[in-house]
Amino acid sequence: MNVDINPSWNAILQDEFDKPYFKKLAEFVKEEYREYQCFPPENLIFNAFKKCTLDQLKVVIIGQDPYHNYDQANGLCFSVNDGVAHPPSLVNIFKEIETDVKKTYPKSGNLERWAEQGVFLLNATLTVRAHEAGSHQKHGWETFTDAVIKTISEQKEGVVFLLWGGFAKKKVKLIDSEKHHVLTSGHPSPLSANRGYWFGNKHFSKTNAILKNNGLEEIEW
Repeated sequence: MNVDINPSWNAILQDEFDKPYFKKLAEFVKEEYREYQCFPPENLIFNAFKKCTLDQLKVVIIGQDPYHNYDQANGLCFSVNDGVAHPPSLVNIFKEIETDVKKTYPKSGNLERWAEQGVFLLNATLTVRAHEAGSHQKHGWETFTDAVIKTISEQKEGVVFLLWGGFAKKKVKLIDSEKHHVLTSGHPSPLSANRGYWFGNKHFSKTNAILKNNGLEEIEW
């Protein structure tokens, strides 16, 4: 497994890469990609760490698992490649942005434009076997991504963490809420959103208000 990340992450993550669990994880992923169709493409597994440097990171959004259908996953949580139909959760994210910050619903579901502005789009598990949701969970990815969240909390200040749904909310224990801003809500998936736990959370305008207050550039959602 080729760990292709922006150099800004190297110093703080090198210790993790050297640990036995990560070496075992790398072997597992290599074998899975050799034996099965897996997503995202190998060169995009660490895309979140390429598109958003540690220096520019201002916002963290945590997802659970990559999309497991063809051409969807591009290594950023909730994001799909240009020209791909928007999955239901992403549709609801864009609908909330429409009402919250009055931005027109976009054609592309590719969230690289967010990442390049300092939004770190991290899935807890970075790979998945085609059409088998959760197939790469509990093989070491969660240990790695928990360490990443904890390290961001330790190394940075004033980051806005957006925790959507029960799974993401559990990550609050890794975050120093005295130093950072934590916003929580239901998940944007239809199951949660249609029961009133997502729409109206105004996380996008709230995030920008916090950034502005900290003298940082707002996100162009």
